[in-house]
Amino acid sequence: MDEQGFEWDAAWKITTQCLAYTNHTLLPEALERWSVSLFSRLLPRLMDIIREIDRQFKVQLSKLWPEDVAIRERMSLIEGGDHPHVRMAYLAIVGSFSVNGVAGLHTTLLKSGLFADFYKLWPEKFNNKTNGVTQRRWLSHCNPGLRDLVTETIGSDWQNDLSQISQLAPYADNAAFRQRWHAVKLANKQALIKYVNERTGVKFDQNALFDVQVKRIHEYKRQLLNLLHVIHLYDRILRGDTGGMIPRCVLIGGKAAPGYHVAKLIVKLINDVAVVVNSDPKAQTLLKLVFLPNYRVSAMEVICPATELSEQISTAGKEASGTGNMKFMMNGALTIGTLDGANIEIREQVGEENFFLFGMTADGVAEKRQGYDPNAIIAQDVDIQRVMNMLEGGHFNQTEPGIFNLLTSGLRSGYDPWMTIADFRSYIDVQKEVNDAYKDQDNWNRMSILNTAS
Repeated sequence: MDEQGFEWDAAWKITTQCLAYTNHTLLPEALERWSVSLFSRLLPRLMDIIREIDRQFKVQLSKLWPEDVAIRERMSLIEGGDHPHVRMAYLAIVGSFSVNGVAGLHTTLLKSGLFADFYKLWPEKFNNKTNGVTQRRWLSHCNPGLRDLVTETIGSDWQNDLSQISQLAPYADNAAFRQRWHAVKLANKQALIKYVNERTGVKFDQNALFDVQVKRIHEYKRQLLNLLHVIHLYDRILRGDTGGMIPRCVLIGGKAAPGYHVAKLIVKLINDVAVVVNSDPKAQTLLKLVFLPNYRVSAMEVICPATELSEQISTAGKEASGTGNMKFMMNGALTIGTLDGANIEIREQVGEENFFLFGMTADGVAEKRQGYDPNAIIAQDVDIQRVMNMLEGGHFNQTEPGIFNLLTSGLRSGYDPWMTIADFRSYIDVQKEVNDAYKDQDNWNRMSILNTAS
């Protein structure tokens, strides 16, 4: 309007025919809300325009639902109260011709929860576009050994059309091909061993299971659940309960937001547990734990080709999509995960027999919230009790008593939104299935090939 001299109606028509909105998160803290007073001071003309968009939108709502004042307040682009805020996601929906989530479950939850009122108004606007990653960087570029094996076997068309990689599937039943596949993985593991050793001083064993979780440090992604399992394994080792236990190297990496105190506390706990486990002679041959510093894209290019078990363990209903899960799968890692984000589609593609599923569904999480009692779960499970006793007894923080109380009290709280204790037993049991599956290396390689092919 101001720069080209358009009238409102023409400008608004062009805007709403050009713009589409992709929502990337269900977490309320990540949906921007801007103070009206700040907005008005810094961008007064834009604030005027937003107010007029909001006014016209409310007129539309009042014609549709004249008796429903509450829905107009709920859907207003400007949240009321003593300190009003502009709801930027709502502005994006009103100003767009298309609104999409980034995985099947995520889009369903947008329609039934976060944006339910808008879905009721404009069901035709909502659609799903599951996230993706490029095979050119995340297989061809970062894993040349596997790239060359795949290309030699099925040709190079998969590099421009990833659906072609499904031609690999029959080779999962070829014993000679499985051996070559395993040799590539072993070479990639050796590269990661060098990378980790140079940065942490910890030496991984190439014959161990490489169990990896790298992503933003956030409570919903549940690095803490992974760590509880490491403590469970360590407790078993201390008690001599090691029958049938395979060697396992656990790598956790990621960055915490600058002001996210709990996330930083989780990073510290991972490091403190790692110091104890890695310096204990009893654990030397069975368990290693590393927090990899300065996780970034170039680190992932070394990590994902070497990973054998991909940890995708978010609380169901919290992860919009995930893309690390795709990078790992593409490079032949098997996934242990919840039915969350794109894990659901990954499992559908590869088949439930080639995926390690645990934990509650999104609906199950919602039901469990009513009357959730983690202390009762702990009291009834000796393994979980032992883990909590080690944590709360200061086994990993003897010189800093009480430093992790915030984490342990959160685990014990009935209001824990991440429901970590609720899924812990299921996680332990399925990790035992992983342990047993890894003993049959031939079949593990078969499942690995099918993950890449899918």
